[in-house]
Amino acid sequence: MNQNGMAIAILCSRLCMGEGVKPLEPREWSALANAMRAQKLQPADLLEFSGQDFAEKFQYSQAETDRIQRLIGRSASLGFELDRYASRGIVLVTRADEGYPAQLKHKLGNACPPLFYAAGALELLEQKSVGYVGSRTVSEEDIDFVRQTVAKTVGWDYLVVSGGAKGADSVAMEEALVQGGGCIAYLSDSMDRRLKQARTVMAIQEGRLLLLSAVLPSAGFNAGMAMSRNKYIYTQSSGTVVVRSDYNKGGTWSGATANLRNGWCPVFCWDREDYPGNQALIQKGARPIGRDWPGKVEEPDAIPPRPESSEGTQLSMFD
Repeated sequence: MNQNGMAIAILCSRLCMGEGVKPLEPREWSALANAMRAQKLQPADLLEFSGQDFAEKFQYSQAETDRIQRLIGRSASLGFELDRYASRGIVLVTRADEGYPAQLKHKLGNACPPLFYAAGALELLEQKSVGYVGSRTVSEEDIDFVRQTVAKTVGWDYLVVSGGAKGADSVAMEEALVQGGGCIAYLSDSMDRRLKQARTVMAIQEGRLLLLSAVLPSAGFNAGMAMSRNKYIYTQSSGTVVVRSDYNKGGTWSGATANLRNGWCPVFCWDREDYPGNQALIQKGARPIGRDWPGKVEEPDAIPPRPESSEGTQLSMFD
């Protein structure tokens, strides 16, 4: 992690929360990042600022300045905590770091989270991939469709992108690994628990699995975080398959309709007449597919080149 990345971690990470100060929320970080960009400042510059500097450059109140300075004051304890996480195979990747998901920055801009907790091979982010999403409640026929389709996806050397949730997501993730392929999982909770599973650890050690989470590895389930996580699956993927969606409710519907509005990637929806949610998504522009779908999409656009990694000039958190 470079100095800019460390500055973002100090200001935005929820590690070391016991010190009585609230880290910046993503929207607060975005506002600060925009203000820094306008003044050609780097995140690392903030670590040397006085209270007067914050007041003059950002028009911060005394309370806002005190909050930032208290966050900066936890830098030593945060460093020890990051080392502890690294010993368990979890690293922090910020928007100023080279390993941050380039497709997310390219497609989401400032809507990206300032950081991810990551376990696994970050190089997987550079490979072509197909996302798989769906209801937590799936039938045997749904499971069979996912397994059959994922096997074809892996056969074309695509990774699978999943949210790792119960149902269609976890079936797709497991099948990709069974087929000898790779998987990127954007988790909304429970990274710690997953890293205690032997098959997860083995897949990570083999370089075939990458876990990413915008929330603490110890965080439990939260419906809001699960909803917000969905856009990462679509923006990472060259195309995304919707296995089964409720109509006008739930995370699968919310994520698919958001993608159709924003055009992050093509949406392929299992064409089941008895699934009203799927039929509604097709009416909105999702592409209908059946069991004869080949399992791949058009070759993705090249991932934008990452900025130079010089600590003094890197502005990748803004781009």
